Amino acid sequence: MKILAIDTSSKICSVALLENNNLIDKNELDNGRTHSENLMPLLDELLKRNSVDIKEIGLIACSVGPGSFTGIRIGVATIKPIAEVLNIKVASVTSLETLAKITQGSDTIVSLIDARNNQVYCGIFDKNYNKKEDYIADDINEVIKHIKKYNDIICVGDGAELHKDLLKNEIENIKFSIDNEQSAVNVGKVGYKKFLENDLYTADTVNPIYLRKSQAERLKTK
Repeated sequence: MKILAIDTSSKICSVALLENNNLIDKNELDNGRTHSENLMPLLDELLKRNSVDIKEIGLIACSVGPGSFTGIRIGVATIKPIAEVLNIKVASVTSLETLAKITQGSDTIVSLIDARNNQVYCGIFDKNYNKKEDYIADDINEVIKHIKKYNDIICVGDGAELHKDLLKNEIENIKFSIDNEQSAVNVGKVGYKKFLENDLYTADTVNPIYLRKSQAERLKTK
């Protein structure tokens, strides 16, 4: 089964083509332009380069957040009509899941995404990438209280990079991933796992996951 994977939740616009759990090819770009300008050209080029017709796609895996509010909306809005026209299912993948897939070998994997102003999005997983508790969106100091409950911890993501010194001071023997970039490749791999578990959505039921309100919404509330 060919899987088309898309990740626009971070600064990198990323698309990948997989055969089940195996990568065929990918396109990634971080050139300062918006994802709305990059996504479709990257997708079209990827399919043409590999002589794959869009009708051959059996599953779409899409990162639904948390992360960049605008980027997430662009990604989800792009895949919805494709999934509708092709009448295929969508694997809704969180960016915290895809970050966790970068690393392995520790009992506890902590994905941290910077949400600005000392806030982070956090996902805590076991070594098999299963969630240990609900996702968290909070001040890094509050998040650390959750992380401290676990042992043999490795952190991954731009939030881990940003708050590395604080995490090292607060948690003994904590480790950090060298690679922290989100990619559609891992979106596709997580998506294939969800396919095997029949954890899929239709075009009209897949939606973004934000975990917190946008800055504009927070200012409006104030």
